[in-house]
Amino acid sequence: MSVEREPIGVIGTGYVGLVTAVGFAEAGSHVWCVDIDQAKIKRLRRGEVPIHEPGLQELLERNGERLDFSAELSGALENARLLFVAVGTPPTASGDADLSAVHEVVGAMPSSGEHALVMKSTVPCGTGASIKRILREERRAGFSYVSCPEFLKEGSAVADFLHPDRVVIGDDGDWAGDAVARLYEPFRAPLIRTDIASAEMIKLASNAFLATKISFINEIANVCEALGADVVEVARGMGLDVRIGPKFLHAGLGYGGSCFTKDVSALKLLAGNSGYHFQLLNAVIEVNELQKRRVVAKLQRHLGELASKRIALLGLAFKPNTDDMRGASSIVLAARLRAEGAEVRAYDPIAEQEARKLMPALQYASSAHEAVSGADAVVLVTEWPEFVQLDFSQVAAAMRGNVVIDGRNALNPQAVRAAGLIYEGVGRR
Repeated sequence: MSVEREPIGVIGTGYVGLVTAVGFAEAGSHVWCVDIDQAKIKRLRRGEVPIHEPGLQELLERNGERLDFSAELSGALENARLLFVAVGTPPTASGDADLSAVHEVVGAMPSSGEHALVMKSTVPCGTGASIKRILREERRAGFSYVSCPEFLKEGSAVADFLHPDRVVIGDDGDWAGDAVARLYEPFRAPLIRTDIASAEMIKLASNAFLATKISFINEIANVCEALGADVVEVARGMGLDVRIGPKFLHAGLGYGGSCFTKDVSALKLLAGNSGYHFQLLNAVIEVNELQKRRVVAKLQRHLGELASKRIALLGLAFKPNTDDMRGASSIVLAARLRAEGAEVRAYDPIAEQEARKLMPALQYASSAHEAVSGADAVVLVTEWPEFVQLDFSQVAAAMRGNVVIDGRNALNPQAVRAAGLIYEGVGRR
């Protein structure tokens, strides 16, 4: 994918924006990247990736000549018709998406009949209609609008961009939708051309369904614990049904990250604001929150009162291969353990710097061995490969106690028990 192609602009250089920029640069486009964070722009100009995402650094280095980084919009406006918007839309206190950054981008656009905003940021259904109304009222109706939601998974975002399972384009049937479709032609993915509102809903509905699947298997895991079944075997049997499939049937501490947490709440509120009570999503959210707290009950069952007990947390990021702490189960778990009077020591190979911003009072270890030394119990929170490959005879020798809670069902129960430790997973016999 090295043919020279139409240049584009990307506004916002976070996970979505930066992956989108380097991905299109890999496909041959010159990409004009814009971000208000001057420090981030300086790092990117030096060839430094400010986030941990496998493969991103290599793509940035390989396509440096096609990438321009600036804090000003002028370069993108002068050189590109398509302006991909990838700014943050974090949840507000009410759970709605905060669209202030999106509206700042819209407000900065000039009157033009030659440009289009291509929305990559996850926004509520109806946002496109609202933006188009604003543009009309401010006599900028010539500015085209396209909804092109992203479906990237942190930890595999580069591969997901280069090999998408589908591309969704919502537009008004004008030149902009056609231009975006041509940009994605080299990726040879199934293309869904639809209206703007449906494209926006596809993104929210997809994430809500996956979150529902996770909460469902966690509920099954809790029932398995009560009845003596093994959720790993149950999920294996369920996943062979082509109507269900094996993905997202992994019981654990619940879903995290920015997307699922934000999008499920946003869809629930969007439905509520429209007069519909989305009962299923209320249950999905409740199950997910309770799942994180069940670990505390398991520790109390083995250790009694947790006051003065030392608990080691292995992993802090919401999933492996990322340093993202947004919505991480470790935040709730550490807070609950500390509230019970436990001494909490944690180790994560990548996410410590981000974790310290959210949990400055937590004790941080420099290695897994240091984290488990003297611990009464160990909890696997993030299934980093180095934790799965631990020698548990060494872990047992370093610990003061003997309890291992496998919060991701990622460890080998036989190996843990062979080391003389008590193993407890999620929904396992």
